Amino acid sequence: MNLSDFNFDLPEELIAQTPVPNREESRLMVVDRESGLIEHHRFPAFLQYLEDCPLVVMNDTRVLPARLIGKYTDTGKAVELVLVQETNQATWQALVKGLAKIKQGQEFEFGTPEYPLKAIFHGIHEGLGIFRFETSGDLLTVLEKVGLPPLPPYIKRKERNPEQDRLDRERYQTVFATAPGAIAAPTAGLHFSTELLEKVRSRSKTVSLTLHVGVGTFQPIRTEVVEDHEMHKEYYRVPVDTLNAVREAKESGSKVLGVGTTTTRVLESLDMEGLPNRTASGWTNRFIYPGQSFKVVDRLLTNFHLPRSTLYLLVCAFGGKELMDRAYQEAIDQRYRFFSYGDAMLIM
Repeated sequence: MNLSDFNFDLPEELIAQTPVPNREESRLMVVDRESGLIEHHRFPAFLQYLEDCPLVVMNDTRVLPARLIGKYTDTGKAVELVLVQETNQATWQALVKGLAKIKQGQEFEFGTPEYPLKAIFHGIHEGLGIFRFETSGDLLTVLEKVGLPPLPPYIKRKERNPEQDRLDRERYQTVFATAPGAIAAPTAGLHFSTELLEKVRSRSKTVSLTLHVGVGTFQPIRTEVVEDHEMHKEYYRVPVDTLNAVREAKESGSKVLGVGTTTTRVLESLDMEGLPNRTASGWTNRFIYPGQSFKVVDRLLTNFHLPRSTLYLLVCAFGGKELMDRAYQEAIDQRYRFFSYGDAMLIM
């Protein structure tokens, strides 16, 4: 398959720069794969589609405040890191501009006088910088004080604004996030308020798994032949209660609704029948594109994604490319909001 077949023109003004005032106010497009019918709602209408869907699976990963703004210790030149993955205690892989020019042993300063944070450059691995951090306290605690949400580059912030930083910290996080480790939000979950989540739980059994969203999810596809793309591995963990709930649903013929592409990738990565009866964990680089089948997930709640992205290819695989192309064009015509802070789509 050619990547160019998964391109579409998106007006820049439809890229949501801020969240809607209240989580539930997002719009919801519902797409029926069997009939091809497309309906338009507000997000609370999601509840009515749970009547014949007794199991909902969510990703409980929590976004780290992984964006650090600081300076070179020797020159004072500004630098910005986005932490990607911890490799050893206090040692992280990170995204940074000008990586090839950074010298081994280069020191950087982040943080504040109250929460100082120092980093030393230790080289390059898999295209990412390796940095060892030094701080007087627990690193994750210091990050919570001095780090910023690692917003995707299509969300523009021209200058630092404390109120906007506070809003992003709150809203670029699901209300059910409990497992710190992601550098991007599982955005399909951003539409649930605490109140709406309780209503979901009253109608369907709701279980969680963890996939720490990393560069694998949002890195661009750089090969024109879709099948040649390789994703970075991302860590997942599926509690035994979740595994058992999914097994029971499939054995009884009940439908499973995956909240988000990350949840779906984990569920479709697992051999449900072959797994032992204990918590499953590991790393996945599962890349789902048209032509692949889905064995676990029957319904998918997701956002509207970038053209030519692994996420758009996944929804095309799930919903069918022709139907998804039509749904996305209708979303553009109806002025839906796109990407992380945008609206939602439920594919039935």
